[in-house]
Amino acid sequence: MRRLRAECPWKREQTHRSLVRYLLEETYEAVDAIDAGEVSGDWSHLAEELGDLLLQVVFHAVVAEERGDFDLDDVARGITAKMVRRNPHVFGDLADDPAADDLDAAAVNDLWQQVKAREKADRPVDDGIPSALPALLYADKVLDRLERAGTPADLVADPADADAAVGERLLALVAEARAAGVDPEQALRDAVRERL
Repeated sequence: MRRLRAECPWKREQTHRSLVRYLLEETYEAVDAIDAGEVSGDWSHLAEELGDLLLQVVFHAVVAEERGDFDLDDVARGITAKMVRRNPHVFGDLADDPAADDLDAAAVNDLWQQVKAREKADRPVDDGIPSALPALLYADKVLDRLERAGTPADLVADPADADAAVGERLLALVAEARAAGVDPEQALRDAVRERL
């Protein structure tokens, strides 16, 4: 990437901001490859898409390195430190506790969330949730945070509803929004922000 930045005029002109669209595109292409792999059992396309996504990480790291902000090693050190902090059942105090071997996925997720909550104490409930997320994902993350903070989530659907039924209701709401000339993404994003 350093050589490409030095020798390729297009790559040399790129900035963090100009690369955002490619980061998003590559992320969604990786998601599509996962969906396709689940159906076909062929995961080779995912390997290609993860390579494209990794290229975006490296690209941003080199741009930052040139600016003197951080480099790829800083990125790797940061994520390593986070994984060590947030997985005490593997790396920390709980690693030597025999009970750690009996933790199931839900208990590990609760532990992760407890550590994360301590790290982010005294921050707004939506801190760190990208506002550019698709509205449904944004709403889901905000509602999850509100529930973890002890705020009643009176909008949560009945857990007995089947996935297909929820999907059909969401699809009907999108159709209703289209008929009314309303952008469903923006309408949901606005509704979530009003609850914060």
